[in-house]
Amino acid sequence: MRSPFLRRRARQADWLAVAVHDDRIELALVARGTQGCALLQCQSHAYDGSPVEALGRVRRALGPTHWMCSNLLEAGGYQMQLTEAPAVPEAEMREAVRWKLTELIDYPVDQATVDVVHVRGDVRNGARAQYVYAVSARNTEVAARMRLFHDAGFPLHAIDVPEMAQRNVARLFEQPDRGLALLCVNQRSGLLTITRDGELYLARRTDVGLSQLVDASGEVRTQALDRLVLELQRSLDHFERQFGHVVVSRLLVTPVPALLPRLQSNLDVPVEPLKLDDALDLSAVPELADPARQHACVHIIGAAMRGEAGK
Repeated sequence: MRSPFLRRRARQADWLAVAVHDDRIELALVARGTQGCALLQCQSHAYDGSPVEALGRVRRALGPTHWMCSNLLEAGGYQMQLTEAPAVPEAEMREAVRWKLTELIDYPVDQATVDVVHVRGDVRNGARAQYVYAVSARNTEVAARMRLFHDAGFPLHAIDVPEMAQRNVARLFEQPDRGLALLCVNQRSGLLTITRDGELYLARRTDVGLSQLVDASGEVRTQALDRLVLELQRSLDHFERQFGHVVVSRLLVTPVPALLPRLQSNLDVPVEPLKLDDALDLSAVPELADPARQHACVHIIGAAMRGEAGK
């Protein structure tokens, strides 16, 4: 079977995104219509046995398929690095990028599955892409994912990563020709992306998560807030120097107590809370009226929107 890693599909389709964790399986199904996107399902299934058996039970419960399926990887299952775009024809780009990874990954490049995400240059000046994101994973990891879904009787058409899923969500909130920064924070970490017109320009992770911003004691929480603010300031400044042709109009943030006002008072861009229901019909999944549940599902929902972004 050919690897589905980040595979692109030309035609529009409804996508079911599935994430397999050590203790649960998450899924989301997004449908497309003339009025935009609607979330049809968003579920989490706990399990304590074999992931193949658990995934098989989920597959049988879903019934007949009319969608395409993507598997959303966790952060530790792949690497994503920004690198200069090799001066080669497009047909040779992936292989050229593979060899640029020789010093960037800790295993032989011939054991890596690689895909490329172009970073658009300044189209006003007719500039070609100067950078690409190289997304890589061990062949053994990709093969294991494919085998897991095959053994569970689940059709698998693509393997996705959170950065691209977050890009898909950001696209819902973009203004034409303006950059949008989006910060999503989960229990262990945060992910900052900057997009424009559906294109990913920056993806940067921070090790500050909800465990420090919400669950920790007062002093630890204050230090984490300060560190996150500083990281965002530096990231936005660096982005402005590197991609001066992209004007970031605002920053959307998953609501976290104390984080939103801290960012609003320390950043030079408008900062607003991320509200998925402002741009996506969530009425079929009433539990997502809870903001905490809504924001916990941002990436799995974004992965189910991959057809909407055209990639």
